[in-house]
Amino acid sequence: MAKSDGCDYFKRTSLFWIVSVTFGMGYLACMVFVPERIPFQHLGPYGTFCRYLVDNYAGVLSKMWWAAWAVHVFEAWFALRMCSNKGITNTSARCMWCVQTFLFGFASLSLLLKFDPERPKQH
Repeated sequence: MAKSDGCDYFKRTSLFWIVSVTFGMGYLACMVFVPERIPFQHLGPYGTFCRYLVDNYAGVLSKMWWAAWAVHVFEAWFALRMCSNKGITNTSARCMWCVQTFLFGFASLSLLLKFDPERPKQH
């Protein structure tokens, strides 16, 4: 098998983070935009707490949602910068890092930050 110089490096984030971030951002979006669709009464103490937040802090929840997306946009931009710094020049690899980091945030970015193109792999 041919060795890669790292210019096309990409690693998918774990399924745990994909599910966790998707559920968390989706639940927050539902709390902000369609709270009437969430069955708070079936979620026990967590549902009671979330209903309290929706009723009393809707503006804060909305700001949290927008801030979370703003952070994800910044992380995606930072991932593109890190691709340049680490020598990842393949366009599709850079796009995959950008999209994955936009969707899953630091769970993806941390994988890119750990990548060291100078260090040979130990087998």
